[in-house]
Amino acid sequence: ALAVLLWALRAGGTELTFELPDSARQCFHQQLERGTKFTLDYQVITGGHYDVDCSVEDPNGRTLYKEAKKQYDSFPHHAEVEGVYTFCFSNEFSTYSHKTIYFDFQVGDEPPILPAMSNRVTALTQMESACVTIHEALNSVIDSQTHYRLREAQDRSRAEELNSRVSYWSLGETFILFVVSIGQVVLLKSFFTEKRPGSGRAST
Repeated sequence: ALAVLLWALRAGGTELTFELPDSARQCFHQQLERGTKFTLDYQVITGGHYDVDCSVEDPNGRTLYKEAKKQYDSFPHHAEVEGVYTFCFSNEFSTYSHKTIYFDFQVGDEPPILPAMSNRVTALTQMESACVTIHEALNSVIDSQTHYRLREAQDRSRAEELNSRVSYWSLGETFILFVVSIGQVVLLKSFFTEKRPGSGRAST
């Protein structure tokens, strides 16, 4: 089952973080019109070697993009035919590692923040220019926050994995030391144990 960790809708696009089990394949579908621009950005956050297979197909089944064992990538494209486009993530090459994958699917260009800006022929006022600048700065902040959030999740996963390995190694060393200590005590005790004469020996 698809475990959704994060679901957020942005202007003209979708962000999603989901778990991809081992030996599994998950596909998503999007209806697009001809000439529509779309961009697929993805990154593996946790699991295995942080890699996944990704492919994108058009409505005719033609493969537009296909990469194997990628940690992250970006694929921009313009839809050449109208219909349902499919992009899939595959973890079929892994038999034991679950993956957590983030992707951002953006469709079309961002609409203008001011009414009729695309058809405007006069220069922007100082207030309008300030609004555009603030809008671009906020978009940059959102992208930076997303980037650092993914980095933090990836680093936390690696730290937890390293902590688990260190804990198991410490338990193993403790067990080995305990066994060696008992063995040494038993060996030393055998050196100082007095051997009594046999009971079958005749006495005078």
